[in-house]
Amino acid sequence: MSCRQVNVGIIGLGTVGTGVARILLEQKELLKTRTSLDFNLKTIAELDWSKDRNLDLSQVNCTTNADTLLEDPEINIVVETIGGYEPAFSFISKALRNRKHVVTANKALLATRGMELYKIAQENDVNLLFEASVGGGIPIIKGLREGLVANRFKSIYGILNGTTNYILTKMHQKGLEFADALKRAQEKGFAEADPTLDISGGDAAHKLAILASIASNSFIPFDKIYVEGITGITKLDISFAQSFGMTIKLLAICKINEDGLDLRVHPTLIDNSHLLAAVSNELNAIFVKGDFVGNTMFYGPGAGERPTASAIVSDIVDISRDLFTQEGVKYCNRAMSLTQNVRLIPIEDVKSRFYLRFMTMDKPGVLSMISGVLAEHNISISSMVQLESHEKDNYVPIVLLTHQALEKSMEQALQKILKFDFVKKDYLRLRIFENHDYID
Repeated sequence: MSCRQVNVGIIGLGTVGTGVARILLEQKELLKTRTSLDFNLKTIAELDWSKDRNLDLSQVNCTTNADTLLEDPEINIVVETIGGYEPAFSFISKALRNRKHVVTANKALLATRGMELYKIAQENDVNLLFEASVGGGIPIIKGLREGLVANRFKSIYGILNGTTNYILTKMHQKGLEFADALKRAQEKGFAEADPTLDISGGDAAHKLAILASIASNSFIPFDKIYVEGITGITKLDISFAQSFGMTIKLLAICKINEDGLDLRVHPTLIDNSHLLAAVSNELNAIFVKGDFVGNTMFYGPGAGERPTASAIVSDIVDISRDLFTQEGVKYCNRAMSLTQNVRLIPIEDVKSRFYLRFMTMDKPGVLSMISGVLAEHNISISSMVQLESHEKDNYVPIVLLTHQALEKSMEQALQKILKFDFVKKDYLRLRIFENHDYID
């Protein structure tokens, strides 16, 4: 029995694009057996063909001109793997207008200009799918849009960036300073030469914007999310966290309630009893709470050639089934294009427990003055640790854990505390994750 053919074109043959090509070529018979479809990798557009990718491309049209596949009427699905904003946006929008379905892993583009692309896809009755944009090989987007479609979402939170999780894991396990842990991540291939997007929290925020948009049925721009990175964390903070029975993780948080959406990305102290505390190295984990299903967890590799390529091919298969049944995933674009009046809760209106680390002069009255300022702003201390002086300039670290307080009040208190001449400007504020806020 003959199988219907689906022609695929790939733009970009970097790490992820190579992975997609490898699956389509090397798993061709497996895919045919499981789907009754013949996936034909017809064309690949790539600027640099000098690199040896260990692929047999003898049956593939290899070009440097993306228009070769964008304007080919035989190509059904375009896979964009070049990343970035331009020319990726132009390539995707042209493919959609030419009534070609598109699969992408481009989280940065989706988190900033996704709404434009969703509208173009809807206008041309084609699909724009992006499972690989969040969580690599973890089927979190399909989970939200299909497996958990009957639920109103209450919260989504977790570890969405493998680079920062690897760095923090090594700081915890090996007692490394941030710079040394980052260097190790780069040597292992888990961090880019320029790691800014990862360590600043930007990458996790891009992914959170996508998940929050799906959960709220409204496009959430990336720049509306409060973001902090991990560069201020020292091995001293790691040591203090361990003494409190906690672990520091970069968490992406989406809480949905009657007041609106609370969206944040920041390093967070989490109790060692929580499952997230055990998620190590480059792995990702995402907790989702729905009103009917309750609490669920998605876990797995968050990046890399093979996991990301696997997710992309999953989208290719979904679209291909839709091509011949006229049913399936088309509703996804229409759902994503709906605009709801969703209020985003400002960070200053959020309540949290806090970890505060100050470097202060070793003299009487320091702690009472700091605690006095906190009390003025209705912030109470739950525990405190002060070490003996270990610096030549006679400064000592003081660490305070607070009860729940308003972000606005904490910010006002910190501004006053940092004006004291006995407090160094080098301080750290972390939020403390409280499980009962997310799990009933």
